[in-house]
Amino acid sequence: MMKQIKKLNAALILAIAVLSACTPKQEESSANQTDNSAENKEVVRVMELQMQTVARSVEYPATLEPYEEVHLVPASPGRIEGIFAEVGDQVSSGKLLVQMDRTQLHQAEVQLKNLEVDFRRLDTLAKYGSVPQQQYDQLKTQYEVAKSNVEFLKENTQLLAPFSGVISGRYFEPGEMYSGAPNTQAGKAAVLSLVQINQLKALVPLSEKYFPQVKTGMETKIKVDIYPDRNFTGRIERIHPTIDATNRTFHAELKISNSERLLRPGMFARVTLDLDKEEAILMPSIAVLKMQGSNDRYLFVEENGIARRVAVTIGKRYDDSIEVFSDDLEPGDKVIISGQARLLDGVPVKVIQ
Repeated sequence: MMKQIKKLNAALILAIAVLSACTPKQEESSANQTDNSAENKEVVRVMELQMQTVARSVEYPATLEPYEEVHLVPASPGRIEGIFAEVGDQVSSGKLLVQMDRTQLHQAEVQLKNLEVDFRRLDTLAKYGSVPQQQYDQLKTQYEVAKSNVEFLKENTQLLAPFSGVISGRYFEPGEMYSGAPNTQAGKAAVLSLVQINQLKALVPLSEKYFPQVKTGMETKIKVDIYPDRNFTGRIERIHPTIDATNRTFHAELKISNSERLLRPGMFARVTLDLDKEEAILMPSIAVLKMQGSNDRYLFVEENGIARRVAVTIGKRYDDSIEVFSDDLEPGDKVIISGQARLLDGVPVKVIQ
């Protein structure tokens, strides 16, 4: 019996010794694991998500056109006596540009002069009642018709500039016959073409859903490829009242100031209209990541020290920010904006300010 007690005491002493030897090491190992866990946390920066008011805009392509354009032609075919402008010439309103053959005009002027002499003689006699009224009325009618014919020929043998502008096309030379056949890109006949370019216009087809929002006088932003760093402005001058049934669009006509004459008719432009203001989620562009090998976008949100991955759809860019859409984002969420490149969904993170 005594031997068994001695053996039991010896085993108990040995167990206590083993436990005493192991406990510090286990505690040390546990402390090391805790330290390593803290060291393995990814260091990140976050920002609190807030809704921001943005201008909802749409962009449409357009082709710039001269604000005014006219193709100068006489009323009837005939020989061209002289052309007094070249392509590219700046001309002022009322300047004589084309002189047509004046043979018919001279004949009409001679006829008018003869009728004028006869009419004045008959008019004097009519005051004394020496001429039948019917004869007087007939001569008076002939005189007025001849006078109108001379005025018509004067107007149509001299082609004057109807407004100040630039000659954009010359299609004949002096001495040639103007036939009246179409000879311009617009499918019209012309001796000269005149355009106004200190102001331009653009006809923009807009979706019918924007019809209630587009108003006359609304300002627009205009960009052209050859001046990538320049912004031009336009103003909606006219809104067409009908919707095209084939493509459900309506046209808005823009007036564009071009006092520096940097823009030219025929240029391709992009027209941006700010139609409305609304709340949107804007994030720094660096916060949004792209999945390699696809076009999927995502970001990370910090929740209780854990990084949670959220899939998003991107919208418009606003300078260094980008609009994002997601049903999993709410105002107040802490979006990770720095250190997220190495993150995986569910890893612990340490937030620093």
